[in-house]
Amino acid sequence: MKQILIINGHPDKESFNYALSAAYREGAAKNNVQIDQINIGDLDFNPNLKFGYRQRTDLEPDLLDAIEKIKKSDHIVWLFPMWWYSYPAIMKGFIDRTFLPGITYQPIEGKPLPKKLLKGKTARVIITSDTPRWYDFLYMKSPTRHQIKKGVLQFCGVKPVKITQIATIKGSNKAFRDKWLQKVYQLGEKLK
Repeated sequence: MKQILIINGHPDKESFNYALSAAYREGAAKNNVQIDQINIGDLDFNPNLKFGYRQRTDLEPDLLDAIEKIKKSDHIVWLFPMWWYSYPAIMKGFIDRTFLPGITYQPIEGKPLPKKLLKGKTARVIITSDTPRWYDFLYMKSPTRHQIKKGVLQFCGVKPVKITQIATIKGSNKAFRDKWLQKVYQLGEKLK
């Protein structure tokens, strides 16, 4: 049975991201799959990588559980808002603390790139933003997309990584949001 993991990086449970994650989950449930979810804002952990990579900080139980869910998954769905052309601080802390050497990648002495420990997994990234997509692409060169896709997921072997960016959220009307809830439901239904 295919294992789907939904990771919500928005700290606010009343956000549109939570509605989107529910829509994806509902669509995916139409298939013969096992669905798990991590709401990063609900986890109890220190997001600070206190010693960098010099020394491993003990992993809190919530992070150990999250790592097991990531390892067990076949398809990972990330949902988060783009804030300051990146993701929320709590999500950055989650990645810093869980995407570690020996867990998601393994450095190889004398080689510039590591062994990718998440090979065989695929991902869908759903980003919400108040910045229009054209501005993010033309002026900013889409740093959030590159960071999550190339800098985190593909670096660890997740491939393919497909991205959906929903903009502009601020000031959007109910019809706009309902349209996107339906699209995300369909992504879940197709497991894309």
